[in-house]
Amino acid sequence: MKLTRYTDYALRVIIYLGSRDDGLSSIAEISALYDISRNNLMKVVQDLAHLGYVEAIRGRSGGIRLGRPARDINLGTLIRHTEKNQKLVDCTQCVIAPVCGLPGVLSEATRAFFAVLDKYTLADLLVQRRHFNDLLIFSDQ
Repeated sequence: MKLTRYTDYALRVIIYLGSRDDGLSSIAEISALYDISRNNLMKVVQDLAHLGYVEAIRGRSGGIRLGRPARDINLGTLIRHTEKNQKLVDCTQCVIAPVCGLPGVLSEATRAFFAVLDKYTLADLLVQRRHFNDLLIFSDQ
């Protein structure tokens, strides 16, 4: 399964925020680091904030940070939300669909894909958290 750019950006945001020791981050700094359009990133962050993955604080000294502990952010759950269409192929209009076994196989593959993602949280991705500072340039350093 190929993930959409939207999911890619959502994962980048939560990984970045999860790698931070403390404080607030800005969409501008994440946008600059990953070379992602601010407008696209803003949509992703708004969605993540609506779901509680990210906390957005408005105002002059505002910013964003994780809305819950990294161990409580399940990758399967997050990706199910960001990947609206989880079908690998749409077989509904295919002439052989009534007798073809492919839809069942692809459905099983999708379930297996998410079963693996369900075993991991953001905390699992951040096991080498202390090394993120070496790779990411945080604006307050």
